[in-house]
Amino acid sequence: MNIGEAAKASGVSAKMIRYYESTGLIPAAGRTGSGYRVYSETEVQMLRFIRRSRDLGFPVEKIEELLALWRDRSRQSADVKRLALDQIDGLERKISEMQAMMDTLRHLADACCGDHRPDCPILTDLGNGPNPAHETVRARSGGLPRAKPGHFLPAN
Repeated sequence: MNIGEAAKASGVSAKMIRYYESTGLIPAAGRTGSGYRVYSETEVQMLRFIRRSRDLGFPVEKIEELLALWRDRSRQSADVKRLALDQIDGLERKISEMQAMMDTLRHLADACCGDHRPDCPILTDLGNGPNPAHETVRARSGGLPRAKPGHFLPAN
């Protein structure tokens, strides 16, 4: 099948298929006499494997390891499990970081009066940039104090 058909069958765009070939993640496709790429069902299955791995958040480097293990019939399932557990740990860290971002934004939104005045603790906080010492105090104190009407929150 040609690259368009392989893309449709695998759920991987033709552009990404070319990229995966150029980086060596998948072997270069065979070519017709006129130079068109030709893909077998095995290569489409490999593309589906990559697509599913990407859907689960694996970075390309880990997908290379997974593909090598997939091809290696003498592999140990413990090696595959280790990669999966490492990915879970990374996802849990990202979830935690995103939860912290949501909490911070929620506290900032709660601190903003949201009225007709220009005072805005959200903009004040963003303008002050990150301050690790302030973030630690904020985390321990349970968030930002609510701004009083007409007053900015103290700068970091």
